[in-house]
Amino acid sequence: MTTDIANIQMAYMMVIRTAVRSPMMLVLSTVMAFVEGGTLAMAFVVVIPVLILGLLLISRKAMPAFRSVFRRYDRLNESIEENVRGMRVVKGFSREEYEKEKFGAAAESIRKDFTRAERIVALNNPLMNLCLYANMVFVLFMGAKLIISGGGATINIGQMQMMLTYGMQILMNLMMLSTIYVVLTMSAESMHRVDEILCERSSLTSPEAPLTEVADGSVDFEGVSFKYSAKAKRFALADIDLHIKSGMTVGILGGTGSSKSTLVQLIPRLYDTTEGVVKVGGEDVRAYDLDVLRSAVAMVLQKNLLFAGTIKENLRWGNENATDEEIEEACRLAQADEFVRSFPNGYDTHIEQGGANVSGGQKQRLCIARALLKKPKILILDDSTSAVDTKTDMLIRQGLRSYIPDTTKIIIAQRVASVEDADLILVMENGTIAAAGTHEELLQSSEIYREVYLQQTRGGDEHDD
Repeated sequence: MTTDIANIQMAYMMVIRTAVRSPMMLVLSTVMAFVEGGTLAMAFVVVIPVLILGLLLISRKAMPAFRSVFRRYDRLNESIEENVRGMRVVKGFSREEYEKEKFGAAAESIRKDFTRAERIVALNNPLMNLCLYANMVFVLFMGAKLIISGGGATINIGQMQMMLTYGMQILMNLMMLSTIYVVLTMSAESMHRVDEILCERSSLTSPEAPLTEVADGSVDFEGVSFKYSAKAKRFALADIDLHIKSGMTVGILGGTGSSKSTLVQLIPRLYDTTEGVVKVGGEDVRAYDLDVLRSAVAMVLQKNLLFAGTIKENLRWGNENATDEEIEEACRLAQADEFVRSFPNGYDTHIEQGGANVSGGQKQRLCIARALLKKPKILILDDSTSAVDTKTDMLIRQGLRSYIPDTTKIIIAQRVASVEDADLILVMENGTIAAAGTHEELLQSSEIYREVYLQQTRGGDEHDD
C-alpha cells in the first residue's frame, strides 16, 4: 500500500502541474501555427496520431510488466514482514544467511522485471525525438522551398521562424503530455490495487430489517457444516447439532486442528455457515443487526491484544461508561487486580503498543476483565487462560459464575481441569463433535476424553512425586 500510494502521489503531483498548462499551450500554439503558416502547419497535426499510436503500443506492453513488478513487490514485502515477526525463530535456527539469500533472489527478480518495464517505457523518449526532429526537417524543407519558389509571397522568412517556434512549442508540450501518460501508465496498476482495497465489501452484512435485541444467551447449531472457501474440498466443520441453554457453562476440548475455534466463531458471525443454521436467543444469527449480535457476544482469545494507552482505557473497551469501582471489581474477578496495583501508577499504568510491557498471563487476565465489563449474554474464552496457573484458572472460573451467572459461558481449553466442572463438555475431532456430556459421563463413554484426562492427571502425579 505504501508503494502504491507513493506512485499515485507522484502521478498526481505531475498532473496538477501540467494538466492545464500543457493542453492550453498545445492548442494555442497549433492555432498560431495555422495563422502564420497556413497549410504548412498540417505537418504538426499529422504527427499527433503517430505519437498517440506509439504511446498506446508502449502502454500496452508496459502495463503487464508493471503488474508483474507489483506482484513481486507484494511477495518481497510479505517475506520482510515474516522475517521481522519471526526474528527470534530465524536466529534460533541460524537461518539468517538463508533468509538473506531468499531476500536477494526476490529483490533480483524485481530488478529484472522493473528493468524490462523501464526499457519499454524508455522508448517514449526516442519516439518523441524522432517525431520532433523529423517534423522540423520537413517544415524547414517545405518552408524553404515555398520561400524560394514564391519569392516570399506565400510565406516569408519571419513567418517561417515563427512556424518553427510554434512547432517547437507544440512538440514540447506533446512531450510533456506523453511523460504524464507514462507516469500514469506506471501508476495505473497502483490505482487499481488501491481501488480494490477501498471498494472491498464484506459478505457479512446486516439484513434489511434486522433484529435489534438478543433475547438470551441460548445457542443452537442445527445441521451446521462449514468450509472456509467454496473451492475447498473438505469441510472444516461437518454435521454439527448442538443445543446450549442460556446460562450454561460449556467446555470444549480437542486436538490442534479439530476446529474448536471455528465452531465458536460462527456464533458472533465472524463467518457464516456453509450449510445449516446457527441460532442465538432462538433466532438465526443472520437475522440480527451485526453490531447488536456482536455486542451480545464477548470473545477472549489466546493471543490477546491490548492497545497503547492506560490500563483503564483498555478495560473501558468493554464498557466505555464503566466506573473505577466496576473496573476494579472486574479485575478482582479476573485475578488481575493484585498485579495491576503492584505497578507504580496502578490502573493509570501506560500499556505499550501490543501490550509489550506486560506478560502473556497478565494480558490474558486484563482481556478477561475487559470482557466481564461488557456483561455479555454469551462469553467465549478461546484458550484464554493458557498462560495462567491452574489455581488462578480455577479462581477466574469461580469469578465468572458469581459475576455473570446468567451469561452462557463457552470455554475452549487444553486442560481438562479448566472444563471439568462445566454443565456440558464437547470433545471435538476432525471438525465433528466426537462426544458430549458431563465430566463423569465422558470418563465412562469417551475414550479420547478419558485418555486426555489420565495423561494430564498422571503427569501431575509424577510431577508431585
